[in-house]
Amino acid sequence: MEIIQNKTFPRERDLYAARGVWLKNCRFDGAEDGESALKEARNVRLSGCYMNLRYPLWHDNNVRLEDTEMTENCRAALWYTRGADIRKSRMHGIKAVRECADVRISDTEIISPEFGWKSENLSLENCKIVSEYLFLLSSGIRMRGTDFKGKYSFQYVRDVVIEDCVLDTKDAFWHAKNVTVKNSVVKGEYLGWYSENLTFINCKIIGTQPLCYCKNLKLVNCETEGTDFSFEYSDVDAEIKGAILSVKNPRSGKITAASIGEVIITPDSKYACNCEIIQTDAA
Repeated sequence: MEIIQNKTFPRERDLYAARGVWLKNCRFDGAEDGESALKEARNVRLSGCYMNLRYPLWHDNNVRLEDTEMTENCRAALWYTRGADIRKSRMHGIKAVRECADVRISDTEIISPEFGWKSENLSLENCKIVSEYLFLLSSGIRMRGTDFKGKYSFQYVRDVVIEDCVLDTKDAFWHAKNVTVKNSVVKGEYLGWYSENLTFINCKIIGTQPLCYCKNLKLVNCETEGTDFSFEYSDVDAEIKGAILSVKNPRSGKITAASIGEVIITPDSKYACNCEIIQTDAA
């Protein structure tokens, strides 16, 4: 690879269609306020770089970034890019990843509203994320050892595995399909509504009115906190450690918990309750 060191690239499309370059300690910055510095690039590596301009990595293939900072001015950093490996970096611009494929991110701080939209095959490990509509309409997500704080996460996602994570969110997993969450803490209001094939294993679930209108919902060895009016109109197989505040109008399946503060079956329920409810402390 051609090595380029300690250079500043301030102009529009400064490295357009670059091939086989390794940028070390370079800056994308300047009064020229250029954009799309590395658009249509191939086989590019960035180490110790500072990116302060818009749209740098669009329509690229095979990109590697390490110890690189993307500031809040680095908007929409990766779009339409395939094959990116991002390590020990900071991604602070809005819409940092969109309509990308085969992106691996590790040991990286992400502060980016609307992160990871309409993308496929995303892998995140040991990251910290602050976002709003995280991973909207994306598929093939693998996330491990990552802390997330934000709002409307994982909406309309498909084929997701999450392990050893902390998710502090709002109405996560709405309309999600084929999602497994393991050994994690999930805090959110109205969790998982309208989902299909959503599974929690060894998780702690915190928040009001979770897991309603679900199809093929499973909870294995989970615990809950502050979960009231749970499972309304859901087809559910739930094994809860300890107590749950209340269950309301579950559609079918089986719910087992040490105790349930209240089981609510209303006469105006849209569906008959064909769910077996077992309180083990009451047995």
